[in-house]
Amino acid sequence: MSGIKASGQKKLMLFTGRAHPDLAKEVADNLHVDLTPTSAYDFANGETFVRFLESVRGSDAFVIQSHTAPINQWIMEQLIMVDALKRASAKRITVVAPFFGYARQDKKHRGREPISARLMADLFVTAGADRLIAVDLHTAQIQGFFNGPVDHLFALDLLAHHFESRLDTSQVTVVAPDAGRVRVTERWSDRLGGVPMAIIHKKRDPDVANEVKVFDVVGEVEGRTCVVVDDMIDTGGTIVKAAEALFENGAAKVVVAATHGVLSGPAVDRLKNSRISEVVLTNTLPIPEDKQFDKLTVLPIAPLIARAINEVFSDGSVTSLFGGHS
Repeated sequence: MSGIKASGQKKLMLFTGRAHPDLAKEVADNLHVDLTPTSAYDFANGETFVRFLESVRGSDAFVIQSHTAPINQWIMEQLIMVDALKRASAKRITVVAPFFGYARQDKKHRGREPISARLMADLFVTAGADRLIAVDLHTAQIQGFFNGPVDHLFALDLLAHHFESRLDTSQVTVVAPDAGRVRVTERWSDRLGGVPMAIIHKKRDPDVANEVKVFDVVGEVEGRTCVVVDDMIDTGGTIVKAAEALFENGAAKVVVAATHGVLSGPAVDRLKNSRISEVVLTNTLPIPEDKQFDKLTVLPIAPLIARAINEVFSDGSVTSLFGGHS
């Protein structure tokens, strides 16, 4: 039988969709449990079918699915899994979305636009989710979209530890690639011992997706090693232009840290051919071999997710993993 039984017959069961099975297996290994056997397949017309091959009645169910491409298919599969668990009498259902899809659509920039991140949260609540675990949401206010407990995990310690062991922090400046990353950059600065910060002022073209125009660099970057921190790298345009702006302002070296490697379209070529020395990501999203390159370092996020799941299951404190931050 899969899972752990605690006192009072409390039972943790771990489930995964088909989006990122390697990560789910790593989480299971860290928890010392087996993934619950599941039958999942697509019908000829594209509809998804899911059935669990063991009883889930009364379980504390954790459903892992990272929202990678094709993103709508994997979100739908996770919704169907949650519905199946609810109808099979799971006691509590926690959606684990290491990368939470549609998180960038968290507000209306102009009229007649959706707030798709809120719609996502509503869909999971309607399906039957009681709780949400996610890693480095695009903006913290998304926690308020979900009508239930949200455990917001941060990859900062994992990423910062990597650079601490490789860089002379007395020469480091932490850089926010846009105004939205300033709070995260402040936490990076504190984590690295109070190193200087810089901010890149950028402006997007509202009519062209993924198009960024970089403006001024504000802060001390001349002759320094710049660590650009972001939550995700999608097409790589923002990061590469940020690096160019830093070099134009006299930076000696630029490295990049991001939690989610979306790496859409031209991202790999842009990063490979840029002057960036190293790109460090976590494996919240699958990074297939054809998207890997010499400058890329991928750090394992599974231990952090497993610790959070264990804290939730044992009624411990997830916040304590991050020094009280949420």
